[in-house]
Amino acid sequence: MKVIICGAGQVGWQIARHLSGELNDVTVVDSNPDLVRRATETLDVQGIAGFASYPDVLDQAGARDADMIIAATHSDEVNMVTCQVAHSVFSIQRKIARLRSQSYLTAIYSDLYRRDHLPIDVVISPEREVAAAAMRRLSAPAAFDTETFMEGQAQLLGITIQEDCPVVNTPLRQLTDLFSTLRSIVVGVRREGTLFAPEPGDQLFVGDDCYVFTHVDDVARTLEIFGKTQKRQDRVVLVGGGNVGLEVAIALEKSTWRVRAKVIERDRKCAERAAEALERTIVLNGDGLDSALLREAGIERADAMLAVTDDDKTNLLAAVRAKAEGCPFAIALINDPTLVPLMTPLGIDAYINPRATTVSSILRHIRHGRVRQVYSVGDAEAEVIEAEVMSTSPMAGQALRDIDFPEGVLVGAVRKGNEVVRPTGSLRIEDGDVVAIFAMAKDVPEVERLMQVSIDFF
Repeated sequence: MKVIICGAGQVGWQIARHLSGELNDVTVVDSNPDLVRRATETLDVQGIAGFASYPDVLDQAGARDADMIIAATHSDEVNMVTCQVAHSVFSIQRKIARLRSQSYLTAIYSDLYRRDHLPIDVVISPEREVAAAAMRRLSAPAAFDTETFMEGQAQLLGITIQEDCPVVNTPLRQLTDLFSTLRSIVVGVRREGTLFAPEPGDQLFVGDDCYVFTHVDDVARTLEIFGKTQKRQDRVVLVGGGNVGLEVAIALEKSTWRVRAKVIERDRKCAERAAEALERTIVLNGDGLDSALLREAGIERADAMLAVTDDDKTNLLAAVRAKAEGCPFAIALINDPTLVPLMTPLGIDAYINPRATTVSSILRHIRHGRVRQVYSVGDAEAEVIEAEVMSTSPMAGQALRDIDFPEGVLVGAVRKGNEVVRPTGSLRIEDGDVVAIFAMAKDVPEVERLMQVSIDFF
């Protein structure tokens, strides 16, 4: 497949990394020559320095025979014009655009723009993706990371192992014997900064971050086994009322459980815009690092606090200040993955990486239709891929123990019909089964070969 990626920032670079690693013909376009140089030097891609919306630049990038274009620059307008030029001038069939402006999104999602007038096949909204991620974090506050799979029937939980964890220093194979009816499996462990897929004889140690795949009905029991308790988040304080904070506040107002939320926003115009858009949420104009303002917002009575400004360091400091004022659960929005290791020393409970959520969303839309979902773990170090097994797949008709998976691959769950079952060595995979697989980045191409999902992209 020949793909043009417009924008060589973190999102564009990660998408290029994934697609070039799967032996696709990838060309990266960006107006910043340094970003283009970084992409071509670190990845097996071609690079063009220039404005992505210019027809001559797209022509140099090979648009005449491209199968797909992904517009992920920092400008909504450039992304939209790029897709229009790709459609009108070069007849590129598949066009994906990242858009941030609420005005554009409202018009597009309400179908005021028809495809004939604005030819974008898939619109990715980072703000809406982050809002969805925030809601998932709040639904499982004991986990530092969470994602749903199997149409809501299964969940991936990121759990930090602490000293009070009942299963610390226990070999993973013994967990199967101790909790034989538990539909959960540890698929990944991060130890001292290194992520790996564990072996049955591996133990969990204090300080490990583990990724557990579990049936949705067993989430509470799984968390209990790992020493965590669940508490519903009824009172929430948001620091940051910009595009992301507003989307999160709107999602909280629409949530099925009644949430009392307050938003703190430093910029007065931004605060006024948020106050006009929200119905039940109180908006306070001021600095989210101000202890007095946090107390006015009721931070000591809040169940959770989310710091979602556009500055990572502000988010980290706001989360630390909220914890110091008595808030039991703090989430920080972090764009820079190198800051994530600071979370534990600072006592921050969870984080949201908007780039990772955006990358996951784009990957979900560019792979073959048999792939139901793709979730990027950590700094694109691993993926969880959910896909339907085809009759031509090497997996079809085999027991799991007989499938030649790479070392960095573990099956998290299998859905047969409408039932999600725990994967065991004797479980036979059949045509039509849906399988969720945790795979280290280097092993993703082999997983796609086994599942027969990379041979025919959109």
